[in-house]
Amino acid sequence: MVQRTVLTGARVVLPDGVVDNGRVTVENTRILSVENTRTAPAEDARTASAEDTRTAPAGNARTAPAGPAADQGSHPGERAFDLPGCWIVPGFVDLHVHGGGGASFSAGAPEEALTAIRTHRQHGTTTMLASTVTGDLDDLARQAAVLSELVEQGELAGIHFEGPFISPHRCGAHQPSLLRAPDPADVRKLVDAARGSARMMTLAPELPGGLESVRLLADSGVLAAVGHTDSTYEAALEAVDAGATVATHLFNAMPPLLHRAPGPIAALLEDERITIELINDGTHLHPAMLQLAFHRAGADRVAFITDAMGAAGMRDGRYPLGPMEVEVKDGVARISDGPTAGSIAGSTLTLDRAFRRAVMIDGLGVAEAVRALSATPARVLGIADRVGSLEAGKDADLVVFDEDFRLRGVMRRGDWVVRPELG
Repeated sequence: MVQRTVLTGARVVLPDGVVDNGRVTVENTRILSVENTRTAPAEDARTASAEDTRTAPAGNARTAPAGPAADQGSHPGERAFDLPGCWIVPGFVDLHVHGGGGASFSAGAPEEALTAIRTHRQHGTTTMLASTVTGDLDDLARQAAVLSELVEQGELAGIHFEGPFISPHRCGAHQPSLLRAPDPADVRKLVDAARGSARMMTLAPELPGGLESVRLLADSGVLAAVGHTDSTYEAALEAVDAGATVATHLFNAMPPLLHRAPGPIAALLEDERITIELINDGTHLHPAMLQLAFHRAGADRVAFITDAMGAAGMRDGRYPLGPMEVEVKDGVARISDGPTAGSIAGSTLTLDRAFRRAVMIDGLGVAEAVRALSATPARVLGIADRVGSLEAGKDADLVVFDEDFRLRGVMRRGDWVVRPELG
């Protein structure tokens, strides 16, 4: 039986702007159509700029009710949701996440990985890579074998290896004793262990074997990401010329911008071949640095990530991060002991919070923020034909927010992960 869901009355964020009072029809797992049901122009000065809006909102008189109405539609199996005052955006795509819900992808256990996946889906991330943490090569290979099964099952979009091929001078929350130079043979071992599911690897290209490993990754169809690096401006450009295409959480775990030593930040910001990861949690970045990245690179080259560890979606306390232990206080995760004690250890961020902060605090336009959360990371992963925007034929992955940009619903492949409340 055909299952059809119709969402009406909301502002819908499309690839070329925002449609007021849109209608999104989902049939089974795919988007059947996206329509504009109103053409009267107006202006929403708070959230819709000229470049954001194709058909502008018709006034602000309506507010989101206690819960959207759901009615049986005109077709058998159809369910209709009226969502006045709400926003519908494409499901978020996270290139860099280590865990959530008290669970870690580095545990090498399917049940933990699924807990982390479910946690982030409940916050709007419908597509994600599973990121590992520096560890023994054999342990990482075993983790990759477990995670690759979840990729094959469609639960994950791939595996991201963060470490162990990173700089000891910029290791952050990675165990210094386990770091090593990126010997191409070791890089190949991890890629092979992932059985075709390796999608990205973060490394420091200035280390011995770095450029050769970048070339190996690029030739293997794996994204080479520059991060946790102590490289110079020139070394970073060499890595890009060798095939690197991603900057792992730009600004963090790399030398700062200096007037006579611009370092990797300037190189990665200015090169059009690089997509920039940003952690928009209010801890990792000053708002001025986020604005700098957007002004220089634009939303088509910026991908918001969480870099979340197991404490995402959980209370303060102590949590594992690979072989390290992390203490979370006031939502900020830091290494609790050892030579890197006090270092920020990933985040407790979820992408719904990153979206709300981008619009409500950082002053980004809604469409601009959505591109950085959905379309840009989907393009980087080479899956923009299926996810990353609300278009007919694509997977029915979407997120519903109220007028204050608080999450109200999440749909993944036509099924509600978080079902909008009924009034």
